Amino acid sequence: MKLISIRQAPKEFKVALVEAMGYKVEDGRILLANGENYLDPYCDTPVKIDHMIIVPGSTLILDDNPLSIAAYDQDHPNVL
Repeated sequence: MKLISIRQAPKEFKVALVEAMGYKVEDGRILLANGENYLDPYCDTPVKIDHMIIVPGSTLILDDNPLSIAAYDQDHPNVL
């Protein structure tokens, strides 16, 4: 599987992508449908649109930090 970076993509593209996944974006923060912050499942940190990774083949969004990436890779070694 080839990974594609969206780091340099326009903010409008990232917002549209996240909204197509069923989330909201406000002040750069990704929100759940009920308006609460979307939290990285590995470090319980609110994820911002400028620091996100969308896991290939899923709707899982991670914060772009080494801890979250390493923890996800350990749980799912054949995905990244």
